[in-house]
Amino acid sequence: MQLTLGPVLYNWQPEQWRDFYFRVAEEAPVDVVVVGEIVCSKRSPFFTEHMSVVIERLAACGKQVVLGSLILVSLQRERRQMAELAGNTDFLVEANDLSCFGWLAGRPYAIGPFVNIYNEATAAYFAGRGARRICLPPELPMDSIRTIATALPDVTTEVFAFGRVPLAISARCYHARLHKLSKDNCRFVCEKDPDGLAVTTLDGEPFLAMNGVQTMSHTCANLLGEVEDLAAAGVGALRLSPQQCDMVAVARVFRDVLDGNREHEDATRALSQIYPDVPFANGFVHGQPGAAFITSTGEVGRKAGQIQVRGAVQ
Repeated sequence: MQLTLGPVLYNWQPEQWRDFYFRVAEEAPVDVVVVGEIVCSKRSPFFTEHMSVVIERLAACGKQVVLGSLILVSLQRERRQMAELAGNTDFLVEANDLSCFGWLAGRPYAIGPFVNIYNEATAAYFAGRGARRICLPPELPMDSIRTIATALPDVTTEVFAFGRVPLAISARCYHARLHKLSKDNCRFVCEKDPDGLAVTTLDGEPFLAMNGVQTMSHTCANLLGEVEDLAAAGVGALRLSPQQCDMVAVARVFRDVLDGNREHEDATRALSQIYPDVPFANGFVHGQPGAAFITSTGEVGRKAGQIQVRGAVQ
């Protein structure tokens, strides 16, 4: 099974973004890397000067590079950006918004987890029009994953396996509004929260994270315990979404489990040390509330800050 590193969703400093990919290129045991600013088109100019050298470094180190499109295309300027992106035939393009498909018609492409593909008929529709990789929406249960992957053996089915789960995208910017700024004059305040801005309930319980125009989960997806079942279901790749932690170490933990060199319980303990203070979740794949973490004994943990492995709260 392949490991895919998804695009950085947060507004990191350009040099941090560049150096992150340099280290991924040389040290991370991942097969595919998706690059590009996909959340907010206003951030793109900051990374443009580093994009070509990052892609060259990743390709030189043997990684398959995929170019990610915007999740939401709403402006004329953004439509031009996506047309230019789709015009790049040197690399596979991952479409995250339906408006991209017209430009990608007739050539192989990938589909990101932001496109609502919930059944095998929809997946087959896009496969017939060139989709070669499909990262399924993170809220799908195992039965749906298995049905889609089994129906399309020639398409690489990918599942979101690590990172805060992207739940929604909006035309409005939460970060700008919070700081009493307009979206057009946001001063890029989302850079203040490189791992997302925590949102709590009125009772003070964390349950979401904000990232500019994006709504994400407070919990972090962790499907280490489902690796065997996903492989048996025909899944061909797991996606790791970059967080503010050692993502090379995260990739190594997942690779060890995929290769059968580490038990998932021990790997989850290691993961909790690499990315502490954020509770893990795997509820969606079990058909349970997405914030739940289902242990191998079937117990359900939902309280923030707790991680359950074989029923033991740590």
